[in-house]
Amino acid sequence: MIGDIGKITVFLLILLAVFLFTTKSKNRIANYFFAIFLLVISFDLSAIFLRKVYSNYPVLDHFRNASAYLQMPLLYFYVKKTCFTNYPIGWKQLWHALPFVGFYVLLLSTEVTREIDVLNIVTTQLQYAAYFVAIFVTLSRFKQIRLANYSVHSGVYKWLRNTTILYLIANCLVLLRLVLNEQRLELLNLIIFAFALIIICWFVIKTMRTPYLFSGVDLDIATTQALSDPQETESYEQEIADLSSHMSAQKPYLDNFLTLQDLAKQTNISERQLSFLINKVLGQHFYDYINSYRIEEACRLLTQNDLNIQQIMYEVGFNSKSSFNTAFKKNTGQTPSQFRNAAGSSMES
Repeated sequence: MIGDIGKITVFLLILLAVFLFTTKSKNRIANYFFAIFLLVISFDLSAIFLRKVYSNYPVLDHFRNASAYLQMPLLYFYVKKTCFTNYPIGWKQLWHALPFVGFYVLLLSTEVTREIDVLNIVTTQLQYAAYFVAIFVTLSRFKQIRLANYSVHSGVYKWLRNTTILYLIANCLVLLRLVLNEQRLELLNLIIFAFALIIICWFVIKTMRTPYLFSGVDLDIATTQALSDPQETESYEQEIADLSSHMSAQKPYLDNFLTLQDLAKQTNISERQLSFLINKVLGQHFYDYINSYRIEEACRLLTQNDLNIQQIMYEVGFNSKSSFNTAFKKNTGQTPSQFRNAAGSSMES
């Protein structure tokens, strides 16, 4: 049974990898990293049903064992390149493959002993821990940049975060194999492969249904923390008034793809100054600032318009029901339905 689940899992991993290699995308490099990551995992998992083959070809088996050192670097570069589309990839990054090369050479040059097995476990887990930290730091920075510069959530952050967490859980399950006896080991192997199959099915569904997940942001965009006070600080009130006037008159927030850069061009305010005004002076992220206007417009439409709630959601610039409901409740303390019902009741009375 484990062998059958393993075969299905490996087949789906290879299928998704081929899809990522052949799909046209603005962020092809990120897709390639994820595809190679999936292929390396499938290579590792294939041992469950190709044990005899690997036992006859120790060089290939050593390569498979050493490939574990490639998984986290590949996942890290996938996350990095997905988050920041202009992140440079070059020969300098090849040092990330040194643990793989070193361990592979060690396996080829010496007999595999218990000491080497222990060394392998310790070094891989140290490597995994370091890369998991690096990935979550990258995701944190990505989230800050999106909040400060974009008016909608793209879903990329959640996708990458959930993918990393699932892989972390899978790694913890593999670690459990080291402390279980022979009887429980077979059950755990079944759980691991079932979990892997569920993850890859989720990968396939998410990749097919939401291709926009593979879009990132510019690495050079400044975050709130990176900003310093502009030289001209005496014109806050006038600039805020001009900005508010533009928002009310032109309603740029109705564009669901509005960015800080777009608004800066419209208002003839530099990106740095506009970011400072919103983040520091008004004390809001760009995302929350724009959504406050969208919710204000939504409230007006909910009381004066026959459009249904979903139509209003799109009308005011949202492209996600969950984001709309969350922002609406944050700004009004009510859901859109509750607000409309309350407004209807007050008008009747």
